Amino acid sequence: MDEKIGAQPTVLRPSPEAVKGPVKKRGAWFSRRFVVVALVLVAAVAGGAWWLSQRKAQVHYLTMPATRGNVTRVVSATGTVNPELTIIVGAYVSGTIRQLFCDYNTIVRAGQICAKIDPHPYQAILDQYQGQLARDQGLLAEAEANLTRYQLLAEQNSIARQQAEDQAFLVEQDKGTVQLDGGLVEGAKINLAYTDIVAPVDGVVVSRAVTQGQTVASGFQTPTLFLIATDLAKMQVDTNASESDVGGIKEGNPASFGVDAFPKRIFNGKVVQLRNSPQTVQNVVTFDAVISVHNNDFALLPGMTASTRIVIAERDGVIRVPNQALRYVPGGLSAASPSGTSTTGQPKTAGGNEAQLWVLRDGKAQQVNVTLGLDDDNFTEIVAGDVKPGDAVIVGEESNSSQGSSKLPLPRL
Repeated sequence: MDEKIGAQPTVLRPSPEAVKGPVKKRGAWFSRRFVVVALVLVAAVAGGAWWLSQRKAQVHYLTMPATRGNVTRVVSATGTVNPELTIIVGAYVSGTIRQLFCDYNTIVRAGQICAKIDPHPYQAILDQYQGQLARDQGLLAEAEANLTRYQLLAEQNSIARQQAEDQAFLVEQDKGTVQLDGGLVEGAKINLAYTDIVAPVDGVVVSRAVTQGQTVASGFQTPTLFLIATDLAKMQVDTNASESDVGGIKEGNPASFGVDAFPKRIFNGKVVQLRNSPQTVQNVVTFDAVISVHNNDFALLPGMTASTRIVIAERDGVIRVPNQALRYVPGGLSAASPSGTSTTGQPKTAGGNEAQLWVLRDGKAQQVNVTLGLDDDNFTEIVAGDVKPGDAVIVGEESNSSQGSSKLPLPRL
């Protein structure tokens, strides 16, 4: 009994063979499952790659029709509306403006008094010279009477002939004095007349630069009192054309312009003069191209800003294509061949007026060689080439791939 109490309990352990058998069987099962999953994934990837390789990207072309119409090249410039002839009315004499008879928009006639300078100082000068003239005329009359008497006495040998000759010299002096006084009187009359500021021509007062009571000083520079437009029914636009554009501007070129006061109205005129006098502002050289326009309804006012378009070349009823079509390259710029296109994507040409177009015919893009004519900001004339009105010229494209739809950007004008 003591041996049983003191003995250690016996622990039953599985044999190595018993343990090894079940573990090996479980590991093999997991390995087979992993291989199966891997094979399935590889098959799926291979099948997807094969499917993608067999699918071709679909390209949708963006087209615009070739049309028959006008191609117009224009020069754009900003100008100012002015009367054809503006007369500056100034003051010849100095003084205080005593009265005003004309104001803005006053219709005047030639010779009409528009303002009056205080005439009193000039009237006083005239009175002085007239009195001096009257005095000297009296002295001349006395000298002439004495000369007649002296000549008679000299013939009778009552006085010496020298005395008669001296009297004749005094008469000539008095005549000169009277003539000088007459010139002073006439000058005083002219100055007095200039105190009346008159309109030199028929027209309309467009500016008044003086007020009643104001003193004007006529020194080295004549002060401007009024601006009179001869005829507001005939206006002109003085445009500032850049030196890069004046080569195409000629007298007689048709022109059109708009003003902010009438945003929906277009005024038409023509170039009547291209002035040779350059104007330089901040190193920018411009020339004045004068556009004549009729203003029968007096809608145009002096000083309005005009946005002008001068037509320097025009073709009527020609085949034309959008300018985007001349910049289109199949596949986008990245697909352009260095030997076949320029760095901007424009197809290279053998001559300056040769180019290539892509036309969509029967669902396929076809390259067409063309000869270009006049171009403007929107269209280019087709002088020669297999392009007819209504042909769908390609201006861009959209490609659909497995990653979605990718739209190639249209070339910029």
